[in-house]
Amino acid sequence: MKLRHKLIYTIALGLFLSSCDNKLDVKPVTNIDASTAVQTSADVEAILIGAYDSMGDADVLGGNPQRDAELIGDNGDIEWQGTFVPPAQIFNKNMLRDNGQAATTWLDTYRTINVANTVLANLGVVTTAKKNRVEGEAKAIRAWMLFNLVRVYAKAYVDGDPKTNLGVPIVTTPTAAITEANFVSRNTVDQVYQQVITDLTSAESLLPATNGFFISKYTAAALLARVYLSQGNYELARQAANRVITSGAYSLVASFDLAFNNRSNSSEDIFAVQQTEQDNDNGYNTFFASPDYGGRGDIKINDKHLASYESGDERGLFFYESGDIFTAKWADQFANIPQIRLSEMYLIRAEANFRLGGAPVGATALSDINRVRARANASLYTSLTLDAILKERRFELAFEGHLIHDIKRNKQTITKNFGTEVRVYTFNSPKLVFPIPMRETDANSKLIQNEGYN
Repeated sequence: MKLRHKLIYTIALGLFLSSCDNKLDVKPVTNIDASTAVQTSADVEAILIGAYDSMGDADVLGGNPQRDAELIGDNGDIEWQGTFVPPAQIFNKNMLRDNGQAATTWLDTYRTINVANTVLANLGVVTTAKKNRVEGEAKAIRAWMLFNLVRVYAKAYVDGDPKTNLGVPIVTTPTAAITEANFVSRNTVDQVYQQVITDLTSAESLLPATNGFFISKYTAAALLARVYLSQGNYELARQAANRVITSGAYSLVASFDLAFNNRSNSSEDIFAVQQTEQDNDNGYNTFFASPDYGGRGDIKINDKHLASYESGDERGLFFYESGDIFTAKWADQFANIPQIRLSEMYLIRAEANFRLGGAPVGATALSDINRVRARANASLYTSLTLDAILKERRFELAFEGHLIHDIKRNKQTITKNFGTEVRVYTFNSPKLVFPIPMRETDANSKLIQNEGYN
């Protein structure tokens, strides 16, 4: 969900913005005190809309970080042919400390966290009837943002000891102005995950089952399923996914192509960033679509990927030719951007059930995988392996921002050809972790830089 109510939260609370030098002796609007700006329930609800707006930015959930997850995790399935330097560095796995995309993703994601924190700090003026919903949505937004940050700027949860590995700073109070007094240090990976789980668990208990296109209790449960899967906590992952699947709130659309390029949420969208022709910020379309479909044509699909689908699988046909071959998932720049689809929950439950063995939660792993494959018109399995399940995730969720995270949590290796040179990257290579933005480490000596960027 994304709504454009510009400056609601910016004017009210100066969210990490700097006021321009001015000879007029006036108080900048970026420094209005929260006690003055936030006085009613309507004020807090407006700021919450601002959090959704910030979260839907192209550099947060709007496509660019998800693009980068596909670029950095690429094994030869795609080719970056754009002219922008930051994503080129990401694709080539040679990021510098001043990589502009790493800096923007960090800044805009923490800006979103700050807006959510502002909502949570002012719950006292929210009407009783709305308080649980507002609190739940803000906590879910904060958790989602922290989860995205820790997976990009820190080692994976399964890489070494998450209790000592540095994660990202946990910020739970609003910041109206940056001073040395509120410079923060990096929390550990485990501390960040625990904060995320605490927020999402609370959000799931507070939120209603249906909430329009805003975050609902099942959005929180779906995010928990992702988080637990990233930890390798398969028991809790399958339970969370099962709560979503058995809720009856969602159903798979009839065919794979109907899950994308929709200008309203489909029946399988657990959460989608809303777009309109008047108001859109679709980074997926910008980079994955050809100019014929409103994009730049920067990411073409290679034959290696196209050849990986079996004959008849509709997911292997969901591409189009426009000089090069492009994915059709992001062909409509004005369509909503699916963030969590029901098919992902089937895949999480299947993988967790398979790994744990014994009596399944919900359906069997084979049944869940075949449900997803049947919708894609792929042949049904009679038996199952873990490799088949992981391949199914790649086919179903390709170019949706899952690639590098699946590679890391499964401790896989990337083998990449650069001309005649073959480079191999293990799942724990420092080259697969983003740098803490240089402008942040330059300003805040408490932030320790990641390995390989000093």
